[in-house]
Amino acid sequence: MSQELINRSTDLKRLRDEGYELEIIGGYALIHHVPYVNSNQEIKYGVLVSTLCLVGDKTTRPDSHVIYFKGEHPCDKQGSILTGIKHQSIYKTLAESITINHSFSNKPKDGYKDCYQKFTTYIDILMAPAYSLNESVEVRTYKPIVSSEESVFKYLDTNSSRASIEKISQKLSGQKIGIVGLGGTGGYILDLVSKTPVSEIHIFEGDTFLQHNAFRAPGAPTIDSLKEQKKKAEYFSNIYSNMHKNIICHSYFINGENIEELLMTNFVFISIDDGEIKKRIIDYLLENKISFIDVGIGVQTVNDSLIGDVRVTTGTSQKNDHLINRISFVDSARDAYSTNIQIAELNALNAALAVVKWKKINGFYQDALKEHDSTYSINIGELINEDKEDQPRFSNNYSR
Repeated sequence: MSQELINRSTDLKRLRDEGYELEIIGGYALIHHVPYVNSNQEIKYGVLVSTLCLVGDKTTRPDSHVIYFKGEHPCDKQGSILTGIKHQSIYKTLAESITINHSFSNKPKDGYKDCYQKFTTYIDILMAPAYSLNESVEVRTYKPIVSSEESVFKYLDTNSSRASIEKISQKLSGQKIGIVGLGGTGGYILDLVSKTPVSEIHIFEGDTFLQHNAFRAPGAPTIDSLKEQKKKAEYFSNIYSNMHKNIICHSYFINGENIEELLMTNFVFISIDDGEIKKRIIDYLLENKISFIDVGIGVQTVNDSLIGDVRVTTGTSQKNDHLINRISFVDSARDAYSTNIQIAELNALNAALAVVKWKKINGFYQDALKEHDSTYSINIGELINEDKEDQPRFSNNYSR
């Protein structure tokens, strides 16, 4: 991916072709071996780091004039700090393999037109004092930098680098996620999880994507795509495989004969109405110490308006005694009180709450309460968090 980006971006290709030690890591571009002078009037070599701004598979005009630097603070040839570019000095990890010590600010009147201009401008500023002390110093070494980075994305995640949260995002990497059910909420869960660096996403769904599904699913399918009547798993896999490389499509329902396929995962989102199979899935996940989140929506018509709740329930092998009071294992198809009303924004909210909780479990978000059940009541706008981790944790019997 990195070499393809360089080849398609004239500014990055020019840096590489002119001999700069260019490396692409995630949403960052790095130039190694940049000469500068430290406070002891010694010539040192540092690394300049810039966020990348991309359009498709090539760079566009930088959205920030600020640049990062790994090394001591650059000085003039007398050893005095270059105050003209001083911005901030703080040790910070931008990504797993990128640490910086300083950031610099030098903004041209019209900004930088491309990465080449941005990097070479800062290189000239840092290198000038070193060159005045020793004219043999050189930044252009023509040394090839081979990136061993492998990404699960089809294109670089420049959102994380722009927000400086790439290190936090990496807490989600390596996971194998299962999503059981794509009828409504499950589709939005896939949408959100596909934007994270998990290693694999297994989607399980046996139904066909029909016209009514289009009005409660993410995106906007064409009439021609609806006429194809694809399996939901295939339909969603085709869409989100445009972004994430490892979406594994299972176009069938989980049942007693194939439930062991969940062993391919280490976290599962459950978004189905069938109470009997949900019970079997949860039993199986707890038995195999696989954590999960079960989602649910209950909506009814009252006085010509809709009321109801949106629920997110977390279960682990350490904390599951609350499940008996939170999850109904009555099959909605046989429940006389079930209306199966689903609205896109409620599905989206249900998915968002579930994915936020999953991210909290993994340290992406701070988890102060460690709640294992959250319920949002629509008509009063109240979110109730219960079953906190410090409450009783284990029960051998949670079923209704």
